[in-house]
Amino acid sequence: MPDPDGPEGWSDVPGDAAGVGGAATAVARASDRGARVAAVAIALAWHTAIGLPAVLGAWSGLSAPLVVAAGWAVTAAVGVTAAVRLLRGATPPARALTAVLLVVDAAVFGAAGERYLFTAANWVWGGLAWFFLLVLWRRPVGWLLALLGAHAVIALGAVLGPGATAPADLTRYAMYVYGTSSLPLAVFAGSAAIAALARDRAGTAAAAGAVAAERVAGERAREDRRARLALVSGTAEEVLTALSTGDADPADPEVRRRCVLAAARLRRLIAESDDVPDPLLHELRAAADLAERNGLPIDLIAIGVPPELPVQVRRRLADPLTAALAGARGWARLTVVAGPDEVAVSLVTPDHEGPDATGPPAAADGAGPVEQRHERNGEIRWTQTRWRRT
Repeated sequence: MPDPDGPEGWSDVPGDAAGVGGAATAVARASDRGARVAAVAIALAWHTAIGLPAVLGAWSGLSAPLVVAAGWAVTAAVGVTAAVRLLRGATPPARALTAVLLVVDAAVFGAAGERYLFTAANWVWGGLAWFFLLVLWRRPVGWLLALLGAHAVIALGAVLGPGATAPADLTRYAMYVYGTSSLPLAVFAGSAAIAALARDRAGTAAAAGAVAAERVAGERAREDRRARLALVSGTAEEVLTALSTGDADPADPEVRRRCVLAAARLRRLIAESDDVPDPLLHELRAAADLAERNGLPIDLIAIGVPPELPVQVRRRLADPLTAALAGARGWARLTVVAGPDEVAVSLVTPDHEGPDATGPPAAADGAGPVEQRHERNGEIRWTQTRWRRT
């Protein structure tokens, strides 16, 4: 088992998984840091502003002033060590430091003397409990209760040693124990409760945010599917309707070209939903594969890696090439040249009689405009779409 006194044996709050748990842990740590700063400030300020002047003022009357002063210095060193660890987000070595504090507690009670037993010169009464708080920070509250109990036993021994057994002395002892222990204990338990409450509330808020994000993502995916279905239906509906009503002759080359174009667009639209590293090339390969199945030899050449592009930009880059492929004859060469801020897609095919088929006109998009060019010279047809980041 890891040593609970070491940094690997304890963390500010219980470990959580990434996402919701990570957000809750971060909030709890931020809340806990404020309590750490307050505890450090109270302990060191009390020790310096109240304990030290009282010791110096009663120096001549103390039974062993050097012991009282040495105990004060050792406790100050323990407090600084604990403060440095706490302010850096770690925890002090509790077992070693609590042992040192208990030795100081017994030594100062014995060295203060009966005359200064219940005065500020016996600084361990009111100040030592705050150092218990520092060295036991974020340990179970039972540890602090045990240490305060040991402190009370040491104090009782110091009271009973000189024979102070009168009811007034015992009542004063009980009041001192209660008064000097209740506030540090309240701060210790309260800071733990506040950190736990902050963690729970942050976890609830993060979980609600995650559910909302998943709902938005689901609605967006559903809308995308509907839009894609509408595009697919629009692509094939006209051709299928004409064939079913007899208005189109399957033997007509133009009808065949329209069927090939519809199939190519269907294939590309289906490919849009695939989760692949390079969606644009994937969609172009889908159109090229269909052309090859229809007997058109085609070369697909890709140079560079396309950046991440929105679906609308990919459609405007691919649609004109898909339409040109549907009317291509003989052979085809499809080239994609990509860089971080620009993508150009070109198709070269032999020229032949018949109209140009280059798909819908390109338009501007939020990620940058898509340009379209088409040329023919009697020997070849050249179609290009180009996107540039703006």
